[in-house]
Amino acid sequence: MLDDLKLIHERDAQDALGIVERQWQQLGQAFEVMQPPIDADNIVYAGMGSSALAAEMVLGWAKPSVPVQIVRDYDTPEYVSARTYFIASSYSGNTEETLSSIAQAEARGAQIAVIAAGGKLAQIAREKGYPLIILPKVEQPRFALLSNLKALVVLLTSAGLLNNTEALAELERSATFLRESVQAWLPTVPAAKNQAKQIALEVIGKSAVIYSGTSLAPAAYKWKIGFNENAKHVAWTNQLPEFSHNEFMGWTKQPVQKPYAVIDIRSSLDNPRVTKRFELSERLLSGLRPAPIIVEPSGQDLLEQLLWTMTLGDFVTIYTALLNGLNPTPVELVEKFKKQMEDPK
Repeated sequence: MLDDLKLIHERDAQDALGIVERQWQQLGQAFEVMQPPIDADNIVYAGMGSSALAAEMVLGWAKPSVPVQIVRDYDTPEYVSARTYFIASSYSGNTEETLSSIAQAEARGAQIAVIAAGGKLAQIAREKGYPLIILPKVEQPRFALLSNLKALVVLLTSAGLLNNTEALAELERSATFLRESVQAWLPTVPAAKNQAKQIALEVIGKSAVIYSGTSLAPAAYKWKIGFNENAKHVAWTNQLPEFSHNEFMGWTKQPVQKPYAVIDIRSSLDNPRVTKRFELSERLLSGLRPAPIIVEPSGQDLLEQLLWTMTLGDFVTIYTALLNGLNPTPVELVEKFKKQMEDPK
């Protein structure tokens, strides 16, 4: 079925596969922002879903020069003050948790910047003169992750709060690597030679459980988001070494029949002790859980491996949606949920 281009086109009515194929272009987008260098003791980044994921990527790769906390909630930390650089990020600009957080940050005198495609956040930034980066329009917010990443790096570079002063140049160089990498996962590449299609065929009908080391945890979480929103699958993720201290035992007994697909993202950049934990877990849990699907990321550095792994996950989860007979792009129930949250009753 995944080699039937006519059927793929019919089910993928909004061309999610084409969107993820072209995501590399987002890394070359030019953003201009009036953000002078600032003096701050900490950074607080407020965002949900893929918006928060951009900050997770920056934490591990671009190395901010001050402590960072990512807030996925309505409330800001008590320590937020005039010495805090507060970044509010929401693709729609109307995420209620982020709007609540920015109001609290304003009340505490924080230095504020905004990333959004429009909505109330962009309006607040314009009215109050906050540094603002407007994201380009995409079909769904989850497809704007790399734009959000680029925007965040532009902000932090302008603010002088990144230890990695080459971060912007690295992002733009990585675009070529990503453009070349996706060629192996396109619909025109048959399943016999297409890793993304092969994984989707293994996962179909099961709930995915994705494991990684700490360095690629943002990529593992992106797979979870993809299974949830693209394939409409329940999925979970966890990290090693934490897995070895508790979740490891959960695989040993109940339920006896385990309707899961285990995916191990094993990076060459992992701590050698994490690598050993992956290998030992696979051996000791053999016969007690499904054999893991092992993904070994390509890329010379952390940024390339993050981008490669995340984009592979996009293809895998879109192909899984197509196997489910679904259009991967819409998330109607999420939209319904948001509208009912706005209902005062």
